[in-house]
Amino acid sequence: MSEQYRILLVEDDATIRNLTRMHLNMNGLEEVYSVADGESAWKLAKRIHPDAILLDIMLPGVDGLTLLKNFRSELAFQDTVIMLITAKVEDGDIIAGLEAGADDYILKPFSNHVLLARLRGHLRRRSQDGQTVFFGNLCMDGDSRIARLGGVKISLTADEFDTLLLLASNPEKVFTRRQIIDNVKGGDYPSTDRVVDIRMMKLRRKLGDWAEHLVTVRGVGYKVTGL
Repeated sequence: MSEQYRILLVEDDATIRNLTRMHLNMNGLEEVYSVADGESAWKLAKRIHPDAILLDIMLPGVDGLTLLKNFRSELAFQDTVIMLITAKVEDGDIIAGLEAGADDYILKPFSNHVLLARLRGHLRRRSQDGQTVFFGNLCMDGDSRIARLGGVKISLTADEFDTLLLLASNPEKVFTRRQIIDNVKGGDYPSTDRVVDIRMMKLRRKLGDWAEHLVTVRGVGYKVTGL
């Protein structure tokens, strides 16, 4: 059955690019566009506005990490699912990608079945009807995936939005870092406590004075409190 998502695959290895596109097509994702370099990806993405971007890091010309930062700096791509696909396996590389706004990180060589499952999971969470949560002057609309403070929209990545929504909709409940990862990314997602801590640090910067409600519970995790 066809799924109405528009996917952009950015991969300079022609074999990987063709096999991945074929696998996605055969499993219901029919509208898959593919390019081999960063400059072409940027131009095409601006034209087609994909629902998800599968992005290799080591690309000719503009590298994938720079391209990721460029996408996230544009309002039009704030809610786009962006998954990095790369052979770079060091923790520092993974953290750099997630800090730059990636929704996921797939290591080469990878299983196309795993890639498809991860991609569908992100797209499903992004398209699900959501609740509207109020906490003080924070309003989070799960349908539009827009967060506002005092009526002013704040720019959050998908993981930041989902993390804040989880905490704000469960005031006073303490979530461990692993529980946050499981709720936001899924139970089989490989991640570290450090990734959650970095996300919280970035959330606090964006939330300004409201960040006093986002509390670290030493040795356990995080909660929203204070009303």
